[in-house]
Amino acid sequence: MRRSLFPWLVLMPTLIFLFLFTYFPLFRSAADSLYDSRMNSDNPPFVGLQNYVRLLQDDVFWRALLNNLSYILMTVIPGIVLALLLAVALWENTVLNRWLRTAFFFPMIIPLVSAATLWLFIFMPGLGLIDYYLAKFFGPMNNNYLGASDSALIALSVIGVWKFAGYYMLFFLAGLQSIPASAREAAMMEGASRTQTFFYVTLPLLRPTISFVVTIALIYAITQIDHVPVMTQGGPNNATTVMLYYIQSLANDTHDLGKASAATFLTLILLFGFSVMNLRVLERGAHYER
Repeated sequence: MRRSLFPWLVLMPTLIFLFLFTYFPLFRSAADSLYDSRMNSDNPPFVGLQNYVRLLQDDVFWRALLNNLSYILMTVIPGIVLALLLAVALWENTVLNRWLRTAFFFPMIIPLVSAATLWLFIFMPGLGLIDYYLAKFFGPMNNNYLGASDSALIALSVIGVWKFAGYYMLFFLAGLQSIPASAREAAMMEGASRTQTFFYVTLPLLRPTISFVVTIALIYAITQIDHVPVMTQGGPNNATTVMLYYIQSLANDTHDLGKASAATFLTLILLFGFSVMNLRVLERGAHYER
């Protein structure tokens, strides 16, 4: 009896926190999406799937979804590639490399709101650091990076890559250091070059790490958007409105909690689907015996 209860007692604190802060909010958002709080916030009437119908008929919702997909592509892929390159470059455990690892990880320590304030100065038209250095080569500049629809989302993506690439680098460093040296040495003895060894030996053995990092990066690209309200507030013309900011605007500005809950539930379903697909694709052949 004790043996059968002990694992559950050990897991109980984790299960309680998972229920309170993960599953209960999910079920609550699914339930709230079936009521229309606009009519009566104290006792909202049941409207079924009407909030989902209104959501799918909202052009801003589709714009936010498209913006989020674009933001994912512009942050996840460059961020992971940059993190992998940094990890390979700083693979050896030297004093200089340890300092450089700390330097590249440092942006992760800075809160995203503070980072947004810093980058506001960098993107400032005419007076910012980017225009200042561009003016040295091309003459006076007055580029409004955050005020133009075709560049605002790109500017926000640059911040996402800058902040999280060093964090992903740590996972790749751990993955590289866990790969048996004998596998690379065997390839080198067979005449493989460094490039061939990396692409045909090291990279395949990193697939479990890549799978994990891609999943984490995907979640961060959807949830870590604190710089959007600070820098652009979803503008100009909803060019930087992403799903989480769209949900926040529905809940706080229009108090349309039913529609916001519907958008939240759909976002969680899409995120879950992306994560499952990513794990199934990247984990094929990812496990190996040492």
